Amino acid sequence: MGAIEHPPIVHLPWSWTPDHVTYTWLVMIVLVGLAFVGSRNLQLVPRGVQNFLEVVLEQFFGMIDDVMGPAGRRYLPLLATLGLFILAGNLLSLVPGMAGTTSNLNTTAACALVVFVSYHWIGIKTQGLGTYAKHFMGPVPALAPLMIPIELISHLARPVSLSLRLMGNMVADHKVVFTFFTLFPLILPVPFLFLGLLVCFVQTFVFCVLTMIYIALATAHDH
Repeated sequence: MGAIEHPPIVHLPWSWTPDHVTYTWLVMIVLVGLAFVGSRNLQLVPRGVQNFLEVVLEQFFGMIDDVMGPAGRRYLPLLATLGLFILAGNLLSLVPGMAGTTSNLNTTAACALVVFVSYHWIGIKTQGLGTYAKHFMGPVPALAPLMIPIELISHLARPVSLSLRLMGNMVADHKVVFTFFTLFPLILPVPFLFLGLLVCFVQTFVFCVLTMIYIALATAHDH
């Protein structure tokens, strides 16, 4: 596999700046630039970047409504930021000469920890600490000694699962794509490139949907 690794085009000379951090900054600059250009001159009949961004936001609204209901729209800033960052990082990794961002466990773990802290904070803010803590005790108080360890392990496993799933799938996807580009550099790799694009979108979708589910569970009122 080492033969198909492509060195990044841009590499900062400072040893304390890994390539995935450099390209994370690049993703952030691109997203901030798109947001600035799209919101600089808002029009009732959108065109160009504004039209593109409105289509993207409509897709997020549709996902949120399907998973969480209209009340979940208040969490659009968190969900859209995570989704766009992950998608941009996924797609950037398919460009020859670009270093992966979501192919690195540090990046995916950071995103997963943001989700972990956020949904707990949202749950406590929505229901109060006492009511939210009852989620960990089970339906019957007598089961609390058994349910609390199970719930704690379940919640701690969520960021691990989110980070490893995203990182593992993106590493495997990019290895397959670049292997076929190396072996067959002309027409044959095209289907595998489309497969790589599909994996990028699917993994972003899965991450966002799981985040919505965690927030919905944290804010649900038990009956």
